[in-house]
Parts: sequence; C-alpha cells; structure tokens
Amino acid sequence: MSATQSSGQKPTTMKQTLTLTALLVNAMALIAPGAFLWTTFQMNAAQSNNGASTASAMWTGLVAALILAFLTAISYAELSNIYPKAGAGSSYYFAEAALLDKEKASHRQWSRIAKVGVGWISHLYYWIYPGIMVAFSATLIVYIFGLYGIAVAVPAKILIAFLFAGVNGYVAYRGISGSTITAVVINAVQLVALVAFTVLAIVFRQTHPAIQYAQTVPSILLPHNFTNIIFQSTIAILLLVGFESVTALGAEAINPKKDIRKAILLSLLIQGVFAYLFEYFAATYFVGNQMTTVDAAGNTITGFAAAASSGAPIGDMIRMMGDTMFHGSGLILVLIFAATVVLALIGTTLACLNTGVRVTYAMAKDKEMPSVLGFLHGRFATPHWGVWILVLVSAIFGAYGVLSVDNLTQITLASNTGTFLVYGLTNLIALVAFIGRPGSKFLQHKLVPVMGFLANVLMLLAILFLSVKGGGSTSKDAMIALAMVGVWLAAGVVWFVTNTRRQGHAVLTKQAPQGIPEKI
Repeated sequence: MSATQSSGQKPTTMKQTLTLTALLVNAMALIAPGAFLWTTFQMNAAQSNNGASTASAMWTGLVAALILAFLTAISYAELSNIYPKAGAGSSYYFAEAALLDKEKASHRQWSRIAKVGVGWISHLYYWIYPGIMVAFSATLIVYIFGLYGIAVAVPAKILIAFLFAGVNGYVAYRGISGSTITAVVINAVQLVALVAFTVLAIVFRQTHPAIQYAQTVPSILLPHNFTNIIFQSTIAILLLVGFESVTALGAEAINPKKDIRKAILLSLLIQGVFAYLFEYFAATYFVGNQMTTVDAAGNTITGFAAAASSGAPIGDMIRMMGDTMFHGSGLILVLIFAATVVLALIGTTLACLNTGVRVTYAMAKDKEMPSVLGFLHGRFATPHWGVWILVLVSAIFGAYGVLSVDNLTQITLASNTGTFLVYGLTNLIALVAFIGRPGSKFLQHKLVPVMGFLANVLMLLAILFLSVKGGGSTSKDAMIALAMVGVWLAAGVVWFVTNTRRQGHAVLTKQAPQGIPEKI
C-alpha cells in the first residue's frame, strides 16, 4: 500500500506472521553464499578489461561491493525505522512518503513521479533477478548431468528452466510461511557447506606447494588495479543484494519497526562479511595451473582462464580436492556440494519471487500497475496473479541465460544496473527524508546516504565504461544489458503517460503534508 492510499474494505489482507528470525532467514536466503560462489565464479573469472583478465581483483572487488551494500543497507534500515507502515512498498513507499513529509508544496508535488519512477525501476532488479536464479539452477542441473556423460540439448535446457521456475512459483503462491521454513533449512545447510569448502581449499594449497598458483595472499587481499576492482564489483553486487528485501515484507512482519531494521543489517553482516569474504578468499587461493583445460582454438589454458571456460569451476575444484585428498572420491564430493547449491538456489529463487511481486502488488493497489497484479489469493493471501506472471518472466529469462555464459552475463548486468539505480535513488530518498527531521544525525542521515549514492553512481558508470572499453564479449554483454535497461525505462515513460490519462491521475501531487511520523 502506498503512503497516499486510503484505507478501504478489502476481501483479504496479508497476514502478519513473520518474526525477526523469519525476516532474517528470508533476507539470508537471497544473499546465498553457498549458491553464488558456485554460480558466479565463472563470470568473475571471465570478465576482462581491454582484453586483460580482471579476475585477480575478485576479492577486493567483493570488498568494494560490500562497502556499497552497507552504505545502502544503513539507508534502508533508517527509512524502515521512520516508515514502519511501508507494507509491501519498500522504496516505492519511501520515495513518496519522504516528499509528502515536506512542508513546501513545491517538494510534495513530485511525490507521485518519485514513487512511480522508483517502483518502475525496481522491476529491473526484482523481476530479472529471479530469472538469473532460474538460469543458475538450470546450468547447475545441466552440469550434474554432464558428470555422468549426459549431454543436454538446448530444448531440454529450456524445459529445465521452465520446470524449476514453476516448482518455485507453486511454493511462493502458497504463502510466505512455507518459503520461510524452506529458507531456515537451506541457510543452515549452505553455511556448513561453505565452511567445509573453505577449509578444504586452504588445506589443499598448503599440502600441494609445488603447484604454480595464480595469486599469493597479498595479491588476493591488497588492491592493485582500481579499475579492475570496480569492474569486478559490478558482478559482485549480485552476491549481496537481498538485504533490503525484508522491507517489502513489512505488511507480513509482526513488529516491522523493530525487526526489519535489524534483519537488514544482520543478514548482510552474517553472509556478506562472514561467508563471502572467507569463501572467495579460499576459492581464489586455490586457483593455479592444476586447473587446466583446452579452449575452442585447441590451446591449453590454466588458472583463471580455465575457470572462465568451465560451466562450474567451483565444482571442478571440489572434484579435484576429493580425488586428491580423499582417495578418488571427487565425484561423490562434488555431488554432495552440488546438492547443497541446488537447495540454496531453491531458497534464493523463492525469496526473490516473494519480494518481487510484493512491490508490484503495492503499485497495483495504487493503480500504477495493472490491477490484476494487486489481487490477493483468498486462502493464501498472496498476490497470486503476480506470482505466476513473474514465474513466466523468470522462466523466459532463465531459459535465455542457461544457453551461454554471455547470455547469463547480459541479464546479470541488466539486473545489477537496476540494483544500482534503485540503491542510488534510495540513498537520495534517505537524505531527503531526514533533512529537517528532529533527531537526524550527520553520519547516518547525511554522510552515509551521500556516500551510498555516489558509490552506486560509480558502479553505473563502470557498467557504461565496460560497454565501451571492456573489449570482446565483455563489451558486447554490457551493451546488450544497457539496451535492455533502456527499453524498460522507455516502456515506463509510455506506461506512465498512458495510465495517467486512463486513470485520471494528477501528474503532480496536490496533497497537504502528512506530518513527520515521529522523532528518531
């Protein structure tokens, strides 16, 4: 529900069932370290800058993305604290409420444009992201078939993507509680798995000193090329998005004011810092000339180049560890780890399906999106039409992404562009919301939003720069991603104009200030 929507009789409402733990595990399911190490390492290894690999900046790029994420997370947490009634709207609600709180009509008049703009852009992230998860899952399933020498044809890959999307959609359709229970189990399993992988990778290197490794500890941990760090961050942000997802579950939180703020920061701290920094260090620490393959031209390649050409480089690493350290048990070990990744991807797909449709639901209730997307199921209290439409969209994106690493990179960069836009705008919203508010503080209400906004702008410029200077497939993928974003933004302008005329909405808001809700 938006900040302006008046209360009225509704046949059913979302149920307030989510505790702090439930909110936390839903956010953690989106920030799925056990899944994303496996699924994104190939993209990290394949990225280039003017034909030169940026893979050596993988860990430091993750650190840069973490800094950006924490700056943005603080802004989301502060906004959720002063607007606990945001319900399913998240940034869509925040954008409107921040302007309606202002005393000057010249500020309030932009509230509708601000909320619709943020809501529409949010779909670049929330509606492409589930498709990326479907593509990751289908790619992993194809990889598992390959372990047994079974080649999967293109039609079968597409079918796998549609089936995976459909199964997850059915769980999301039946309500958030089932998704939460699934997330609890999956989070526990993947955290155990990633600790095991980290330990095995480090032990392998320490017990095999004769191998020529790609990086030393200092070259992993210390920055040595700023441009490469920023380029790697454009991929790394995919690992971290999700901390803000709990703000879209406000209508289902038992205590949104108290718990959403905590869940945002805790989810990023637990999985962003603890999980990802350790496991990415271990993975890059492992890479060396023991990883070898033959490229399309018939040349033998090793290290990060070999990882870039593999459908699942982490799976290759695990198999090598098992064969070397556990007497030829590599296949069994990789199947165990692959199973945990499949579970993690199920949890992540569920979490982003649940989040994506709720922002759309809030817009539909305001008649800023087709009204069918605002219907709640009579029994499960879920926006069921939105769920199934998002499932179809996710299946299409997933089927496209599973066909090649380039396709997958394109939709990833398109989604990440949407992420940077939404995160950047949300930092601006936080800055506006706290200007003149009693109790506002310089650090978290002025400095942090400004730094968060600038960091997101830097990432957007990096994607633009990649499209021009990346070279080869990196440049092509970035250009296609930006074209996707451009088409969606143009469609948004057309929809806004058309819908405004049809609904008789005013473009500029003429509403009195709603008043500052409360002191901080």
